[in-house]
Amino acid sequence: MKYSLKTSFARRVLVLFFAILALTVIGRLVTLTGAAAYCAGFPFCAPDQPLGWLKQTHIILVGMASILMFLVLRKAWREQRDQSVLLPLTTILGVMFFGQVLVGAMQVIQSYPAHLVLLHTLTSVALWVSLLLLVYTSGVLAVENKEPATLDRRQRTRDFIALSKPLIVGLLLITTYGGLVIGGKAWPSFSLTMWTLIGGALAAGGSSALNQYIDRELDKNMQRTAKRPLADGRLTNAEGLAFGLALSLISYYVLACFVNGLAALLSLAGIVYYVILYSLWLKKATVQNIVIGGGAGAIPPLVGYAAATGHLDWTALILFAIIFMWTPPHFWALAIVRMRDYERAGVPMLPVVRGEMETRRQIFIYTIELIVVTLLLPILQLAGIVYLVSALVLGAALIYAAWAVWKQGGNKVAWRMYKWSSTYLVFIFLAIMIDAVR
Repeated sequence: MKYSLKTSFARRVLVLFFAILALTVIGRLVTLTGAAAYCAGFPFCAPDQPLGWLKQTHIILVGMASILMFLVLRKAWREQRDQSVLLPLTTILGVMFFGQVLVGAMQVIQSYPAHLVLLHTLTSVALWVSLLLLVYTSGVLAVENKEPATLDRRQRTRDFIALSKPLIVGLLLITTYGGLVIGGKAWPSFSLTMWTLIGGALAAGGSSALNQYIDRELDKNMQRTAKRPLADGRLTNAEGLAFGLALSLISYYVLACFVNGLAALLSLAGIVYYVILYSLWLKKATVQNIVIGGGAGAIPPLVGYAAATGHLDWTALILFAIIFMWTPPHFWALAIVRMRDYERAGVPMLPVVRGEMETRRQIFIYTIELIVVTLLLPILQLAGIVYLVSALVLGAALIYAAWAVWKQGGNKVAWRMYKWSSTYLVFIFLAIMIDAVR
């Protein structure tokens, strides 16, 4: 395909390229000459030597390039909504550009911690690769659209929120906060709580959006998911992919800059686990999809624990194990209710492959194993009496619900187990938090 600058989008991208090139060259000169020492202050400075104007020029170029980057992003989301390469690529570039600005500022504020220095270098390389790709693809794939379609902003806002699966995000944030509290053995500061939960919400929302992008054709065959924004066509595939990638990348920058490197890496691991290991591979490959894939949902408390302590230990690993063992009975109960949906979609969930009776039995077995895992904390003296009593009472109620699923059968009982297991997880983590701070 022939490269061309006929579209205004391609021309604007080329202008952005030269702006970022100038910014990079001046930034490198600032580093080599030590010009930053002659112009103190942020974001603006007052040069006290001629060399200080080099840093001031760099700051001005950052502002100009930021405006150009914003205009390119705006144009992409208005005119290239159907372009499955251009829109995600432009969005990734925009996130990395502003992420690079943030990391550069935080390096100075935090006295150049190793993880931010490495992130700054890696982002620089990735940004240039993305920029060069965008310069080429914009000249090949961009379409001219002088009159973008009029869009219902309220409906689009609701659809983007739906892409992030807010109810699931809320449940994951509870477990993240539980990790924060038990890790610090106190109620965490407002700042740490805010940045950890914002980063966690973005990571969970981005993963959910990418999952819906991957499952968009499969979702059309299931009654429960057929009205999702991508399956129903209310958002384009390119928008779903770009949105998911953007939230995932932003989450990493937020956690790396405002929390710590370990929390950011764990969150990234959770995204990769859920999107690549589970959504792309396990979901349609094996009946053990939920068992193995449960590890993705078990990572948020590790993120919270690492945010509070900067490390992981046995307490954190047991929190991981609790959610890992909780996931199969929770989702198998839903799978019983939605068995026909999964059968039509070709997803090898346990009731589809091995039948409802075996699924009911496995729900009971995994529930027993879950309760045993929850008791490891007091057994190993990692939690106190408040948690022990709560774990026993809540566990007994969950075992009763699982027993009813096994012995009685039917969708009504399975649905009750599905709802109660969500409530159980909330209360068991609430008990962990209360016990940790008492």
